[in-house]
Amino acid sequence: MRRTLIVVMSTGLLVGAGALFALTPRATAQGGGTIEADVKYNGAPVIEKLKTNKDVEQCGTEQSLEKVAVGANKGLASAVVAVAGAKGGGAAKKVVLDQKGCKFQPYVVATAPGDVDIANSDGILHNVHTYSTANAAINKAQPKFKKVMTEKFDKPEFIKVQCDVHSWMLGWIAVVPNGHHGITDASGVTKIDNVPAGKHTVEVWHPELGKQTKEVEVKAGQTTKVSFEMKK
Repeated sequence: MRRTLIVVMSTGLLVGAGALFALTPRATAQGGGTIEADVKYNGAPVIEKLKTNKDVEQCGTEQSLEKVAVGANKGLASAVVAVAGAKGGGAAKKVVLDQKGCKFQPYVVATAPGDVDIANSDGILHNVHTYSTANAAINKAQPKFKKVMTEKFDKPEFIKVQCDVHSWMLGWIAVVPNGHHGITDASGVTKIDNVPAGKHTVEVWHPELGKQTKEVEVKAGQTTKVSFEMKK
């Protein structure tokens, strides 16, 4: 009886250990950690009001372009945060830049080198025009029946995107070196998971406010916080 009890207890310990390892965060198992970036702007939002001159049935007679979006806590939205020198980053995530309401949405997208889907949700003619140097420039009509165009951007670069049909439309594609990147939300915060442990340079970029860098040290299984204050 005692021998049977010992066998049962041993089996239970093995099962419990298996469950514990199953619950261990993947970042810890891989020796990685998380970077939480908080980006602020100590200034007023920049919003341009623009008169439209084409497709007013779809676009309206006026458009607003929020070039610098600032939250209640001075958090800066649409800032790209990247750990440029980190290795890996996992599989590339699907990135979509949409033309919706006669504006590019979101205003900024970020991707590792690879494909970006450019969508047309408006059901009218758009013309996608990218201004780039490292990557081949794109200047393509996108009629209403062509809902998605998939374009390749192989080299890191910050790329301005406009529509030649609707001159007020402006957006940005940030091509960063790897998958270790994020874009700040309305509160100015973004998290980057599974960053290899060690010392790294964190870069933050905004199309209107430029770039800043800071050095951080990431520890396995822990969250490292870093703060930036962008200036005009």
